[in-house]
Amino acid sequence: MAKFKCNICGQTFEADKMPDKCPVCQADKTHIQEESVSEAQTATKKKGLDTGSNTYTVAYAAVMVIIVAFLLAFVSSSLSGIQNANVENDTKGQILTALGYDKASINVGEVYDQNVKDNLWDKENLQLKPYDGKFKTTYGSAVKAGELHVFTATAADGSPAYVIPVTGRGLWGGLWGYIAIDQAKQTVLGTYFYHEGETAGLGALIGDRPFQEQFIGKPLFADGIEGIALTVVKNGTPKKGPYQIDGVTGATLTSNGVANMIKDGLGAYDTFINNK
Repeated sequence: MAKFKCNICGQTFEADKMPDKCPVCQADKTHIQEESVSEAQTATKKKGLDTGSNTYTVAYAAVMVIIVAFLLAFVSSSLSGIQNANVENDTKGQILTALGYDKASINVGEVYDQNVKDNLWDKENLQLKPYDGKFKTTYGSAVKAGELHVFTATAADGSPAYVIPVTGRGLWGGLWGYIAIDQAKQTVLGTYFYHEGETAGLGALIGDRPFQEQFIGKPLFADGIEGIALTVVKNGTPKKGPYQIDGVTGATLTSNGVANMIKDGLGAYDTFINNK
């Protein structure tokens, strides 16, 4: 079966052989020509979607962008609950680390619920009040707004303790931490510090236990020093007292950031710490 086209009416039709006349307009066969296979295919392609055109490319790309954006939004929405739960659990683990617990070997949620209570310090009435709001994973803005969270807790060794959140600024970004103190509010029981992006092998070492464990047993106050005496000094500097902690070698600015974070962070809680 071959394809033929009438040059008078433009009609395309199939026949076993060259017809004597066009079946549509009755033009004689001198006005009829047989189409080749390639011409027929080209004609078919022209009737369909031109996948090689710029319009097709732009439209296809736009549709794919919309589909991918929708899928990403859907996945993000689906995982947001899990992500928030993980961040909350990690924050509780940081608080427990300051209290001497090994968060890698415990059920963080259970141990936190059994040993830690979140409170707000009422500066006017000088008392702690239970905090019943949503658990916070950052405390910088809360402290600035006068919302002072104090965690009453039982440390890993069984002793009663308070945990105070602190925030500051390092060389490359934010710093934060938790300082556990004894019930008498005189001595550090433990700390946890971390950072947004301090230099690996240098400032980032504030997030390692060897640096943090230096604070255990150190006094908050010292004779002759007004306010919080606990601080971080450049490694190798002759110490004036046990309240001074060696900073990270080669990370002076990060160490200074930790020192300022301790001074300003605990300083914001002065009415609580000085209320015996």
